[in-house]
Amino acid sequence: MDTPTLLDVQNVRRAFPRPGGAELLVLDGVQLTLREGEIVGLLGRSGSGKSTLLRIISGLSQPSAGQVTYLGQTVSGPAAGIAMVFQSFALFPWLTVLENVQLGLEALGLPTEEIRRRALAAIDLIGLDGYESAYPRELSGGMRQRVGFARALVVHPNILLMDEPFSALDVLTAENLRTDFLDLWQEGQLPIKGVILVTHNIEEAVLMCDRVLLFSTNPGRVVTEIKIGLPHPRDRQDPAFVALVDRIYTEMTAKRAEQLAQRRERFPGTGLGTILPTVSTNLLAGLIEALAAQPYNGKADLPELAADLQMEVDELFPVAETLQMLRLVEIEGGDIRLTHMGKRFAEEDNNVRKEIFARALMSYVPLACHIRRVLDERASHTAPRSRFEDELEDYMTADAAEATVDAVTAWGRFGELFAYDDESETFSLENPQ
Repeated sequence: MDTPTLLDVQNVRRAFPRPGGAELLVLDGVQLTLREGEIVGLLGRSGSGKSTLLRIISGLSQPSAGQVTYLGQTVSGPAAGIAMVFQSFALFPWLTVLENVQLGLEALGLPTEEIRRRALAAIDLIGLDGYESAYPRELSGGMRQRVGFARALVVHPNILLMDEPFSALDVLTAENLRTDFLDLWQEGQLPIKGVILVTHNIEEAVLMCDRVLLFSTNPGRVVTEIKIGLPHPRDRQDPAFVALVDRIYTEMTAKRAEQLAQRRERFPGTGLGTILPTVSTNLLAGLIEALAAQPYNGKADLPELAADLQMEVDELFPVAETLQMLRLVEIEGGDIRLTHMGKRFAEEDNNVRKEIFARALMSYVPLACHIRRVLDERASHTAPRSRFEDELEDYMTADAAEATVDAVTAWGRFGELFAYDDESETFSLENPQ
């Protein structure tokens, strides 16, 4: 007999209007099913629409197309039986632990005694017995997140949505809270039937989930589903666990590799309208140096590198892909290796590194080349930042345009392609030719 279906997401699309009548497509054709007894993970980079999808599932936002059904009923507003735990704790600082947890029950209009009894039971369940009268400011981050869990669980939801609930915590606190949650889940002590976990931590997804859906970015689509058939409790040192982590890293880089293979290219191409990640040159240089040193000697397995550097997907991938864009590394099949120019960068002093970086910017980052060309052509050798942001807004949102200009400004300064005055928001050539 099939396990009962709690939630069904069919062809969900979400787009936001942009100036000029265009639209920003965030989610496209997303499908997923949550069955009773499952923890399903949504894994992907920032910008893949995972949090937007959670808001649609919870009824806090409506899809542009497609539908969400919960227990056979279309979700058209906040759904009773679906609760959410947020990354940022979202506690009211002027309320005690008990008062924060009671809020959801008060909204249901339950009798006062039942509200208090259920709230105290939830607080005890998540390990905060004795802290009922404490205020959030008196609690550590892990304890505050436990209050967030209690507040979600106290309404006895069928589905718990978790939006990166451990990412704001330090490593040890997050591990402790994950372990406690999984123990309660496996023992059947939680009043929930299914969980959807949004994360960008690959090990966390393999540790907690029964299935993992990998999302692409811009727009967010489910590109792969991976079943995690390991028994609980799961051991990170288990070869099967390690193999799954490695497979997910490979899958997350495979789509880009397939696109390059179709164009018979080794490196991704970019255009003026490419959104650039705000990655510091210190991180770029640091990753090159780490790859060049022992034990990697120019080539590394991405999961191993991430573990050694204690970096998660959202931290490592933007750095690695920026270096790939600049032709300083290659990424293929879950591996990363230095190119000839990447090795030269690692070996040279800072002045030569700047020259290598500047040539890479001029060759492979059209926006950097465009800014330099405008400055060269103008008699004043100056140009306002707004000119370039306005141009980018033909391709992306205003926020993305601002972040992209921030990124290229930092890179251009390092390569000494141009100068930038933050007060006047003006680009210039310090030594015009």
